[in-house]
Amino acid sequence: QVQLVESGGGSVQAGGSLRLSCVVSGYRISSGFMAWFRQAPGKEREGVAAINTLTQHTYYLDSVKDRFTISLDKVKNEMNLLMNSLKAEDPAVYYCAADSPYEPWDSQAYNYWGQGTQVTVSS
Repeated sequence: QVQLVESGGGSVQAGGSLRLSCVVSGYRISSGFMAWFRQAPGKEREGVAAINTLTQHTYYLDSVKDRFTISLDKVKNEMNLLMNSLKAEDPAVYYCAADSPYEPWDSQAYNYWGQGTQVTVSS
């Protein structure tokens, strides 16, 4: 059984940082894409950052470029998202997703999802 468990969410002041982790069990990170998506109340889920697990090429939503960094630790079988300079538009439930064979941004292409972790930013 594949499980993705996120952690690291919480409340931070604007300009602060958080580091999200997604520990994967029952599935070896070895190919395809993994990603972080987020969903704020009343908004559609959007891709924030994605990574090709083979080449480790990364992809970012324009609004988070230069602030967020996605990375893999294949030894620990986990994916991380370092979020710096958090802004008022960043609060949402953040989800990790795994095993998209061909497309980093299409949420329908991902076979496995975590339960989400809440990120709150206060001004």
